[in-house]
Amino acid sequence: MTYNTNRRKTKNIRIGNISIGGDAPVAVQSMLCTDTHDAEACLAQTTALVDAGCDIVRLAVPDREAAKTFAFLKEHGVTIPLVADIHFDYRIALEAAACGADKIRINPGNIGDDDRVRAVVNACREHGLPIRIGVNSGSLEKHILAKYGAPTAEALAESAMYHAALLEKFDFTNIVISIKASTVREMIRANRILADKCDYPLHLGVTEAGTAHMGTVKSAAGIGALLCDGIGDTIRVSLTADPVEEVKEAHNILRALELEETGINVVSCPTCGRTQIPLIDMVKEFESRVAKGDVKTDRCLRVAMMGCIVNGPGEAREADIGIAGGKDEAVLFRHGEIVKKIPAAAAVDTLVDEINALMR
Repeated sequence: MTYNTNRRKTKNIRIGNISIGGDAPVAVQSMLCTDTHDAEACLAQTTALVDAGCDIVRLAVPDREAAKTFAFLKEHGVTIPLVADIHFDYRIALEAAACGADKIRINPGNIGDDDRVRAVVNACREHGLPIRIGVNSGSLEKHILAKYGAPTAEALAESAMYHAALLEKFDFTNIVISIKASTVREMIRANRILADKCDYPLHLGVTEAGTAHMGTVKSAAGIGALLCDGIGDTIRVSLTADPVEEVKEAHNILRALELEETGINVVSCPTCGRTQIPLIDMVKEFESRVAKGDVKTDRCLRVAMMGCIVNGPGEAREADIGIAGGKDEAVLFRHGEIVKKIPAAAAVDTLVDEINALMR
């Protein structure tokens, strides 16, 4: 599938059984909020994330004992790529690599001297693992912070390149970079600067974005702006909520930008005084049926649900299929052409049936 003809050209990086960067689809990530020492809880939450459509799962690894959870998850059938999130202690990275992690998230600058960085690089090279460099506004190096006086976009980008250089010094370029900030504008600016400085795949996200509602708004603004620029190879919507919600909202962002290979992109009008069918309830019912799996699609489908003929086939001409309301009835249309009239009460059922028929 072609996403953006101006999509930034990057290295293709292999993470477990998927790739990011290059021509690979934008991958959706999330992070477990369970105690990594509780392997059973981690397995249950990983399974839920996979069922929601997550492509990559990250685990916080506070000590070497917690790294054993990677082996447990692999032994219990987990095939989704697993990322070890590590700070400061390079020995945890070595243990995670040995226990089956598919990627190591670490900042080379905060794990010690060259010998420690080299040890992590050698372990990742031996196991075929990439390293994700994670930079955020709260953890800038003192010399960079002193240079810029604040965690500006320029400072964040320079920090990312500084960490990359620490790995490149040992001829290691199997790298993914993430720059995150809680300020949406700075996150956007920093990634734009970085995108011009390297060809490494970029992981996008607004850190500490907030609750499910506001965090999604911030993430859509930040991640969406960059994806529209052709920047970004994997994304995480960071929410103070169930991680499953992060995955759902990430897919919604991709679907809104038509970057999904499968799924339903609903186009519906806000209604007005011309509307003579219960469109709001009908859209809710349709989306509920999509969530339950009643609608089967093997590609991304644009579905229009419009309140009247004014907003119907004309304004929704680009939709693959849709309905538009009249007085107690609706019309079914495909690519702007009316197919038939249907009772309003049967509109959602008809729409579901017609979509499934298209997929046969």
